[in-house]
Amino acid sequence: MNWILVPQQLVNGLMYGGTLALIALGIVLIYKSSEVFNFAYGHMLMLGAFLTWWFAGGARTGNEPISLPLGWAIVAAVLVSVLLGFLIERLALRPMAGQPLLAIVLMTLGLSQIFEGSVNLLFGVTPKGNFPSPFSPSDAYTIPVPPVDGESIVFLDRIQIGHTRLATFVVAVVAAAIFMLFFQYTKIGLAMRATSENHELARSLGIKVPRIFALSWAIAGITATLGGVLLATLSGVSVNLAAVALVAFPAILLGGLESFPGAIIGGLLVGLATEIVKAATVVEVRNSADIAPYVLLLIFLLLRPEGIFGRHRIERI
Repeated sequence: MNWILVPQQLVNGLMYGGTLALIALGIVLIYKSSEVFNFAYGHMLMLGAFLTWWFAGGARTGNEPISLPLGWAIVAAVLVSVLLGFLIERLALRPMAGQPLLAIVLMTLGLSQIFEGSVNLLFGVTPKGNFPSPFSPSDAYTIPVPPVDGESIVFLDRIQIGHTRLATFVVAVVAAAIFMLFFQYTKIGLAMRATSENHELARSLGIKVPRIFALSWAIAGITATLGGVLLATLSGVSVNLAAVALVAFPAILLGGLESFPGAIIGGLLVGLATEIVKAATVVEVRNSADIAPYVLLLIFLLLRPEGIFGRHRIERI
């Protein structure tokens, strides 16, 4: 292992982990409010990235009218994702109320395949490398595959952080902080927390639980779109973005299945583990770092099955 590269890999891990933390927050939000483990979240993320790319004129051939500026394209994609979240909860999941948990999980898996098939039909199967960076001076579609990170900031003459990667991390952290404050201090956020603790008790307090479920899916659509845009900024737009959400699941279980702070800490830990394994691999093995989050999860579950911030449950038999 080249120890000179360790500081650089640690920084890279934190940068990557910040985006994973934002993705994990969206999954934890749905689970806390409705006790549904959303396996379609990765495809919601992918769809949000494709919508942003399309609204910003990524599919243009030169004959179309002027496309939306990137900022407005992101807003438009977020609005579509919010509407999609409402529709998923109302049309797909609300009729499943009272059904076995496995049936609801299979429903989310079915939704993920519908999203992937729809994206392939509407936008094609080839990766879209021309995603405009929100952090560059121009919105021009000049990013090749894979995108160039641009100029870097150098610390201590050995640690380099690309401007795009750093800006992506900052946006992810700020968004995560906003959502944490939302759940802690706003009326809707407190209602979501109450619903996550006990549905029947929340109803007795006058909280409209179905409306909270719908809002949870809508907010998850927002986090998914933001996460998709941040990932597409670094790697381009493709259906492979959906697989990133699979890496967020170990982060969620590490931090605690029902904990927002745990989702953030878990995302950072998974990012660090992935980058450290890349630096420690003596012989280059294809996708060797991809298994690092799952190995870390297995080790951690042996020591603390409920996660860092998870609640230890004792059930009588």
